[in-house]
Amino acid sequence: MAQKFGNSRWVQEGFLDNRQDGTVVGRITFAVLGAIDFYLTGNCRGEISGKVIRFKNSRFADEDLAGQVLGDVESPQIGDASLISFDPHPHLVPHPYIEWFSMRKNHYRIELVPEDAWIATEAEIAEIDAASRDIRDRLAPQYGSKSRSADESEGV
Repeated sequence: MAQKFGNSRWVQEGFLDNRQDGTVVGRITFAVLGAIDFYLTGNCRGEISGKVIRFKNSRFADEDLAGQVLGDVESPQIGDASLISFDPHPHLVPHPYIEWFSMRKNHYRIELVPEDAWIATEAEIAEIDAASRDIRDRLAPQYGSKSRSADESEGV
């Protein structure tokens, strides 16, 4: 079952950058946990493919319960993008949808209301550009090694 972060209310804000084909990097701030860096292989879909998106959750709740439920969430998040889109399903109202699998095979999903996410402006991109580069440079080498070490530890 996917971790949904308290029906997404424990997701405060963040950005995801898909300007480099095949990777999505970013930083998302969660209740109790704070900011977590992301390195995911794959791409955003639809109108946000190849773009930077920003979001600020109008339903954010910094609840103590989040610490108990989210205590095992990996930091940083390194894994594979499953579906990142502003229009995830033809039978649903379009809305920001972020789904991924960590290298430890944990399944995560965030769904936001439409007005809480947008394609970043040039000024916003300039603000996060250095952080995006740093995250990509720092976490990309860990992508393969995390998967091997997780698999090896399961066999012990």
